[in-house]
Amino acid sequence: MNEQALNWTDTAVPRYADAHIQALIERCLSGDELAYAALYDQFASAIYRLTYSMLQHQEDAEEVLQDSFEYAFRKLDRYDANKSAFKTWLYRIAISRCRNKRRRKWLPSISLSQLVNQDIGDDESPSLDAVMHLNEEQQRVWLALGQLSDKLRETAVLRYYEGLTYKEIGAILNIPPKTAESRMRLAHKALGALLKIDD
Repeated sequence: MNEQALNWTDTAVPRYADAHIQALIERCLSGDELAYAALYDQFASAIYRLTYSMLQHQEDAEEVLQDSFEYAFRKLDRYDANKSAFKTWLYRIAISRCRNKRRRKWLPSISLSQLVNQDIGDDESPSLDAVMHLNEEQQRVWLALGQLSDKLRETAVLRYYEGLTYKEIGAILNIPPKTAESRMRLAHKALGALLKIDD
């Protein structure tokens, strides 16, 4: 176990400290199954929303969600609150797993008819009814997002759908905030071109 990363009692409080999360992590590392469930419940919706937005496919998103938590729980003793918030650490893992999934499986752009007929079923993802009631502009943006390069899509999803700052996006993608901002400008420009929006 990485004691330096986890032992907060002997040192100054880490930069990204969260007492509640740290307590759950310590309980997990002592074998408390309920603590694992509590950590999962607290973050699963956000991670699923991220993976679904990245992959635009329900089963793939669910698979990556489970894979991300399985990996995170195996490596829990390596989480270091001096380096990032726990949510940032989880997002980084999920983004990495999404990249791996795309490398293993070619995902064609989803058509509007596929999107409308897809039964997603998760509380935090669009329901069938919600998708059917997306206005035409929202549907076009969703489809255009799927046509962006991986780097631009990752940045756009984290900015548009998760509402993260460039500093947070940079921490998740392991890039400087200015690079995240630059990618967002490129993503915005690319979406504008795909949607034929004049600047």
